[in-house]
Amino acid sequence: MSWFAHWLPLVLQLAVPLALLSAVAFGRTARVTWIALAILAGLVVAAIGLAGVWLVLPWWLTNLYAAVLLAGMLRRWHRDGPAARPASVRGWLALAAVVLPAVLAAGVVARAIAARESRGPAVDLQFPLGPGTYLAVNGGSAALVNAHETTRTDQRFRDYRGQSDGLDLVRLNGAGLRARGWRPADPGAYAIFGTAVRAPCGGRVVTAVDDLPDMAPPAVDRVHLAGNHVILDCAGTWVVLAHLARGSVAVRAGQDVAALAPLGRAGNSGHSSEPHLHVHAQRPGTAAAPFSGAPVPIRIDGAYLARNDRVTVK
Repeated sequence: MSWFAHWLPLVLQLAVPLALLSAVAFGRTARVTWIALAILAGLVVAAIGLAGVWLVLPWWLTNLYAAVLLAGMLRRWHRDGPAARPASVRGWLALAAVVLPAVLAAGVVARAIAARESRGPAVDLQFPLGPGTYLAVNGGSAALVNAHETTRTDQRFRDYRGQSDGLDLVRLNGAGLRARGWRPADPGAYAIFGTAVRAPCGGRVVTAVDDLPDMAPPAVDRVHLAGNHVILDCAGTWVVLAHLARGSVAVRAGQDVAALAPLGRAGNSGHSSEPHLHVHAQRPGTAAAPFSGAPVPIRIDGAYLARNDRVTVK
């Protein structure tokens, strides 16, 4: 993640919700404007809960926001306030200033919900990580919740089109955070680093790369984008697991593996701004462009995962 991407959540996921919640609980506006403001606050909380990237702040903040919003609404509802309708032009402008962003926030919520359905038939996989709680950072069928979607139609990325339905997973610690610290340079400070990666399906190993270094965040390898990775041919569908730790890959090309067999460990090799596991399925690629095959949606343990979905493995 860039410097900007680390600071933007503080605005969109902390400053904006807190300002809205404070206005709902303590603001003095006409009743109709207050109702619109409460609706806006609820939509913003829903939008950031569905589409926000929760790497810097803990995902459970949205639950806290929802509880605070309810408390603020109850407080304001029982408090004596001004007239039910705006009494001046300024009041009507204030109402319009609330309604317009509420419409935009509603659009974000609707789009994020729609993106939780796959574009077409999905391949069924098993969850590829060992015990822990995991957060989907990218996943779903729209760019709003899945950054990989940009490779679907952009010709600049045609050699990587296979990842368009890809899923990025991080591991959460007990506090609901993905790392110790704000943006640690040590890959080992991230909860997912070193976590066992297992085969999500039974098949034959097409490719196994194991000799690339783990990068120190936020540095990335712009030459070997997938880093250390394994490609499995599972009944004609290629399944890619990328950004594995150097020296951890336990399989070789041509080897047959069973579902949930050990493949390696999660790392931070390749074009990865911080440790995570990338998983995607595609039609077979070519020797020159192995990730260029048509993308295939994936369903893991029966669920089509999208951004901010969580999975707990016992």
